[in-house]
Amino acid sequence: MKNRSVMSPMTRGFADKNHCATNQMSNYYERRAKNGIALIITEGIIIHPSADGYNNVPHLYNDRHIQSWKNITEKIHKHDSKIYAQLWHCGRISHSDFTGGISPVSSTDKAASGTNRQNNKPYGVPRALLKEELPKITDMFVSSSLKAIDAGFDGVQLHFGHGYLIDQFFDAKINDRTDEYGGTVENRCRFALDIVEKAIEKIGSDKLMIRISPSRFMGKIYNWDNLDEMLKYLIPELDKLGLRQLDVSCANADYYETSELVIDKIRKIWPHFLIGGASLTKENATKEIKNGHLDMITWGRYILANVDFISKLKNGDTILEMTNDMRNKLF
Repeated sequence: MKNRSVMSPMTRGFADKNHCATNQMSNYYERRAKNGIALIITEGIIIHPSADGYNNVPHLYNDRHIQSWKNITEKIHKHDSKIYAQLWHCGRISHSDFTGGISPVSSTDKAASGTNRQNNKPYGVPRALLKEELPKITDMFVSSSLKAIDAGFDGVQLHFGHGYLIDQFFDAKINDRTDEYGGTVENRCRFALDIVEKAIEKIGSDKLMIRISPSRFMGKIYNWDNLDEMLKYLIPELDKLGLRQLDVSCANADYYETSELVIDKIRKIWPHFLIGGASLTKENATKEIKNGHLDMITWGRYILANVDFISKLKNGDTILEMTNDMRNKLF
């Protein structure tokens, strides 16, 4: 890596009607690579039409999608940067409007609360996945991972956080299953571990990262139940499977109120590659690197608002804060 900066995944919604990556997206990512970002993790890429939940987001499950992403990965590599594809299944954070008319799926049959901002309707009522259906979801993640490598990505990040499908299995507040994928800590982690194991078999641990968000902001600070017990089981199990890359996200939250506390616990039992951050100052980011908490620092909103973020960091220039107007533009 040319530095320790990571562009964090940020949903943008600029894919075309076939959910292919576009020239707009290519320009957006290339400008960040050209201006010094070492590692780009893409916006969430949907692994199958039934996994969708957003307007105009990219997919990666057919040859047309592969070709559209090749244009981007080739440009990123010309600037000596790396790029990972973040692979995504929304689970119950969706609606039949986005899944081809079928019900979203989840660990539960209870709908998420609130209004879906993508269609201004209540979230759809999900269908609880049958045990025998889970391997099909695993296959979707693995198939999309292989396609990402075919598209020239340096690796993939499986999105296991932010309340999406895999987090719906982790989270005891949501997972109300009575089979071997619900109830105990071991059972709630089982599905994620199944996916990691199969993905490592197919693409190798050097190309696989997962993202988790045990503590994040969702209207208020939101933590997993049994947080310590979950981490003490999940992290060593990931290590045993051969996973070597982990991203701990706090979404749109204060790092020190959320993921820093989790990272402090994880670092004691995880000696491998670890990233996180979320809009830290240069001074605090440097501190997290020096104290051994993190190996690279993720930034999201700052990189969106400042194409020249790396040069501003180096030169001590003023870094623009994200505004609502900026959120709706492509830089």
